[in-house]
Amino acid sequence: MVPVIKTGATAHSHLIHQKQIKPNKPKWEVADVFRVYGKSYSQSCVLPLSHKKIMHSIEACRTALLGGHIEQCHSCGYVQQAYNSCRNRHCPKCQTLTKARWLKAREAEQLPVSYFHVVFTIPHKLNPLALCNKKVLYDILLQSANQTLQKFAAHTKRGLGGKIGITAILHTWDQTLNDHIHLHCAIPAGALADTVNGKQWVHARKNFLFPVKVLSRVFRAKFLGALQSAYQKKRLSFPGRTMGLSKPVDFAVFISQLFQKQWMVYSKTGFAGPHRVLGYLARYTHRVALSNDRIMSIDQGQVSFVYRDSKDRNQKKIMSLSAHEFIRRFLLHCLPSSYVRIRHFGFLANKTKSKDLARCRQLLGLSPDIPKPEKTPFVELLKDLTGNDITRCPICPQGRMYVVAELPRQTIWDSS
Repeated sequence: MVPVIKTGATAHSHLIHQKQIKPNKPKWEVADVFRVYGKSYSQSCVLPLSHKKIMHSIEACRTALLGGHIEQCHSCGYVQQAYNSCRNRHCPKCQTLTKARWLKAREAEQLPVSYFHVVFTIPHKLNPLALCNKKVLYDILLQSANQTLQKFAAHTKRGLGGKIGITAILHTWDQTLNDHIHLHCAIPAGALADTVNGKQWVHARKNFLFPVKVLSRVFRAKFLGALQSAYQKKRLSFPGRTMGLSKPVDFAVFISQLFQKQWMVYSKTGFAGPHRVLGYLARYTHRVALSNDRIMSIDQGQVSFVYRDSKDRNQKKIMSLSAHEFIRRFLLHCLPSSYVRIRHFGFLANKTKSKDLARCRQLLGLSPDIPKPEKTPFVELLKDLTGNDITRCPICPQGRMYVVAELPRQTIWDSS
């Protein structure tokens, strides 16, 4: 029988003498930057409450602050502590399992066709306005991209004469944590079309979806039209350096300048089958601005991290920033509360997916019934991802770890 260890001073003094076995992990983490420099950064500027909460969550993740439990091996008696995750979507340590579950759910929706990857990027001139109006500008980006793609898809000559399915993933950063607002879209190579004979699946050409130059011009017009509408409806705010755009004349000049710029739309040749697109999407779905394994050092007020230089053949290089500048850049990419950065459009839209996707499957020779993803237990999912069985004792190979006590949260965060 496994003895139950009581929490409190006695339990913790007992644990001090246990041999601690820690899994391989990065030497430095974003949480370390916040712990060492977060307070001084917060005192140097006015931070919104949402940013303070994100910083606190990342600092507290998998520490005694959030509580957890004590595990003991039934065979050798080895004891270890396991702390709870913060589950914040901006935390570099909390996205792996969320991503795995999301991908399992998407596996059921994959069609036996190739896929295209289309990227929409807004000009950097829009970045200051976007950072002050994240929800409005991000919504405009998502809707404008969808409307542009659906317009081309519905065109019988330039497009496919039907409705396409789109999985869109919002990203707001580049490799150096600067603002770079863009949208990744994964699109099945075909459309659901209405014909005189009923619904039909129309296959796209193998290496071509839509002409990107024309696509970019239509996208620009739709985005700026929606932006003008938001301005007229007074949905935009103009704090700080964007204050000059609040006047109608200045905003009209700003829109005119954006119309003169060439907007970037990138389209990549279709993926070779549904399994490849899932693997590719995994690189984008639940990624945060910077993963812990990219941080090289934290020393003397500087944070050094690895990045890929797109202007130099994607060579790996090291960038050093002051800790305050690193925190500022990281927080640039915090999403508005409850904002959904992964959207589905067309025949993959949540409202019509059960009907439209079932019809697509049937036209492609599959069962119209969309398989429901299996609910994989946390332990099994983690084992599939890492190859590690967290229920097995790290000391003796035959032992299993059992929870013998709960560790309560140690503190309540004061937002002041």
